[in-house]
Amino acid sequence: MPEGDAVWRTARRLHRGLAGHVVTDCDLRWPSLATCDLRGRTTIEVVSRGKHLLHRLDGGLTLHSHLRMEGSWRVHDPAALTLRQLRDPDVRAVLGCATATALGLRLGMMDLVRTGDEPRLVGHLGPDLLGPDWDPDRVVANLLADPDRHVGAALLDQRNLAGVGTMWDAEVLFLERVWPWTPVAVLGADRLREIATHVQRLVDGCRERRWSVSTGIDAPGQELWAHGRAGRECRRCNGTIRLSTIGEPPQDRAMFYCPTCQGGLGPEDDGRRQRPMGERGRERR
Repeated sequence: MPEGDAVWRTARRLHRGLAGHVVTDCDLRWPSLATCDLRGRTTIEVVSRGKHLLHRLDGGLTLHSHLRMEGSWRVHDPAALTLRQLRDPDVRAVLGCATATALGLRLGMMDLVRTGDEPRLVGHLGPDLLGPDWDPDRVVANLLADPDRHVGAALLDQRNLAGVGTMWDAEVLFLERVWPWTPVAVLGADRLREIATHVQRLVDGCRERRWSVSTGIDAPGQELWAHGRAGRECRRCNGTIRLSTIGEPPQDRAMFYCPTCQGGLGPEDDGRRQRPMGERGRERR
C-alpha cells in the first residue's frame, strides 16, 4: 500500500499537472459518481492528507481518492495517450486539461463532496506526518489512549498518526530496536515520542526521492532494512529477517522484523525457516 510519502509525491504530480487549469475531460468510472461531470471547473490544488488525496476544484468541490493496496494516479501528455490506455479496465477516473491528463488506476475509494465537508472523510485522522498539523505530543497521547495495544499495531492506526503503513512501521521499529509486540504503556511517553519523531523524519526525508528509502541507498534491493526482506540476512546483525503478523483480525497486517535485533520471535511466529521473499512459496522444515 502506498504510504504517506508516496501519496504526497502523487499529490504533487497531480498538482503540477492540473492546478490552475480548467478541466476539459472528465470520466469518473465509479458507480456513485458515474454521472458527475467536472468539466468547466478549475483545479485549485491537489494535496495529501495521510494516505488520502484531496483534489480541490473551484465552486467548492473536492474529489477525494484513496489508493488502498494497488491504486495509483498517473499524469500523461494528452497528445501521447492511446485509446488502449484510456480503455484499460483498471482505469477508474480520467481527469484532463489542455496540457495534462491524469488516469486513476485501481483506486480503492473515490468520493465527490463539498470542500467544507472534507472532515467527514479525513477528520478522523491523527496528525499528518507531512502536514502542518504534525504534533508528536498529540501522537503520544493518542497512542497511550490504548495502553495495552502493541506498538506495531498502534502505529498503523491512522487515527493515531496519519501516513504510516506496514513498510514505515517495520522500518522505524527495526531502526529503534523495538519489539513490535511491545505494549505502548511499557514503552512510555518519552520512548514513543522518539519513535514518532523518527518515523516522521524518515518519511519527510523521502519527499524528494523517487521512492521510499530508509537505508540511505537508492539502489534497487538496498533501500530498506527489514520490510519485504523475510528470509534474508539482517543488514545489521547478520541474523535473519522474519515475517509475522501484527494486530487483531481482520485488521492484522504483515510485520517484518529481526528477532535478534528486536527482542525475539513474534507471538504468531513458529520460528520455522522462511524462504526469501520473491522465491516461490515458503519452505517449512
